[in-house]
Amino acid sequence: MGMAIEEIALQRGHQIVLKTNIDNLQDNSIKNIQGADVAIEFTGPESAFDNVTKCFDAGVPVICGSTGWLRHFDEARDYCYKKNGALLYASNFSVGVNILFAINRILASLMAPHKEYDVNITEIHHTQKKDAPSGTAITLAEQVLEKVTRKKKWINEKSEDPEDITIFSDRIGMEPGTHRIHYHSEIDDLEIIHTAHNRKGFAKGAVLAAEFIHGKKGIFSMGDVLGI
Repeated sequence: MGMAIEEIALQRGHQIVLKTNIDNLQDNSIKNIQGADVAIEFTGPESAFDNVTKCFDAGVPVICGSTGWLRHFDEARDYCYKKNGALLYASNFSVGVNILFAINRILASLMAPHKEYDVNITEIHHTQKKDAPSGTAITLAEQVLEKVTRKKKWINEKSEDPEDITIFSDRIGMEPGTHRIHYHSEIDDLEIIHTAHNRKGFAKGAVLAAEFIHGKKGIFSMGDVLGI
């Protein structure tokens, strides 16, 4: 993702003033971060919170695409406001996926009265993805839970409990990401699917988010960027 984001950012006329990863953690300092207008954070659940709060300390708006760290999100939000910072978090930066989120909310509202339909979610990613289910799949499931109130929780394994939404997670090769929301009944099936062909869509969305957040304060989402 870092390489894909760098490629898109340079194409759009931006400069990369700092790159850090596990091999040069000593460069991930507040002083160095302050040389940037915006930081883009794509690491993992173990480091995301510390990286985000360090950007607040540096006074630099931050885009975060790491998943698996949201148990700390409320704390990060509060610290963002305390430091008068800016944070844009998304479980997925793809323009197509964020349109899928909008469609998913509408579809869940339409399906909510029809109790004969069950619903499940399937997500497929590359074998190096650390978390399961994906943050995108969790977002999709939580959107359904908001509308289809007969469902009470999501679970990352097959469940026979009618109050559960099953999320099926597969890790295959270098698959960049597929998400499928499937409603099924004895009468018919209905599903919506997003399939990424590469990481360029995620990278472009992250750069669009960085362009959007520059000069702003507060908490934002990709919905704010795309106006949906």
